[in-house]
Amino acid sequence: MRTRTQILLRLTSSQVPWFWRTGRGLPTADMDLLFTSRASIRIPSFRAEQTEAFSALPLLRKFGLRSEKSLFVRGMSLALYALLLAFAASAQAPEPMPLAHANVPGEPHHHLKIENEYVRVYYVEVPPHESTQLHQHDHDYLFVSLGPADVINAVRDKPEIHLQLKDGETHFTRGGFAHIARNLSDASFRNITIELLKPQEKPENLCAEILFGGGTNFCGKTLATSGGGHGFIVEPQMETAAAYLNMVRLEPETKGAASAVPAKSLVVALNDAEVQIDLKGGVTRILHGAEMAWIEAGGNAANPSNKPSSYLQITVKAASPNSKP
Repeated sequence: MRTRTQILLRLTSSQVPWFWRTGRGLPTADMDLLFTSRASIRIPSFRAEQTEAFSALPLLRKFGLRSEKSLFVRGMSLALYALLLAFAASAQAPEPMPLAHANVPGEPHHHLKIENEYVRVYYVEVPPHESTQLHQHDHDYLFVSLGPADVINAVRDKPEIHLQLKDGETHFTRGGFAHIARNLSDASFRNITIELLKPQEKPENLCAEILFGGGTNFCGKTLATSGGGHGFIVEPQMETAAAYLNMVRLEPETKGAASAVPAKSLVVALNDAEVQIDLKGGVTRILHGAEMAWIEAGGNAANPSNKPSSYLQITVKAASPNSKP
């Protein structure tokens, strides 16, 4: 019976020694063992594992195994990369700073000047082409610009807003957000920020659009003059369920026609102003531009200078006898 000869599969990249693939240089007995019939492979002394070791099948299996390992490694690498990206993103979005209160330090451009149960008042100054740090406003607040301003209001997770403000321009903003203020101007951005610590329900614009987008409503100005023709104008700006906001404009030398300052009022002198406040009890205070005072018991405000002066006045409404604490 003709014996068919099994020829080993030739692999160009095989690591099997050259003499095992060719048989050259081997003794005749070994040559017979290497190139033998299929039947001789079943000899017990020649194990099946050894036969399979010289076939292409284990190489294919190894190749496939390496591919699975490679896919696994690549998958792990992608997962690690995604984790690193998430970590980098979180590192680039720091937690907002608070505003300073009590003994807690806060955003360094906001300088706390007055704090009581009703308000926290900050003098804010941002140098030219610089920015505040990301900071949190938890309460409703008012801000008044000291001089013209050109700023970007970058509220976290919202589109940026470009604001161009006039000297003395005042606005009301709901709290509960974090933002950065970027100064685009060659001059310092200065303002007074007044956090209102009591809930400010039902805000309504009066003589000015203090609440953005709220329009204006009935404007009942108060005009008073002294015998010499000098006096003052009180312009109601906004009203909420808890407070009034007025702009008071004092003519030069209005000592004889002072404007009344109710109890529990905050007075903020605007740019280039000089405001004299005669407090109940005989104490007198003089405020210049960007200075402020809390008037607990009430008093009168006048202008002792020879130029016009203006100030903002925020007055806390008296609590109703039926209101809840």
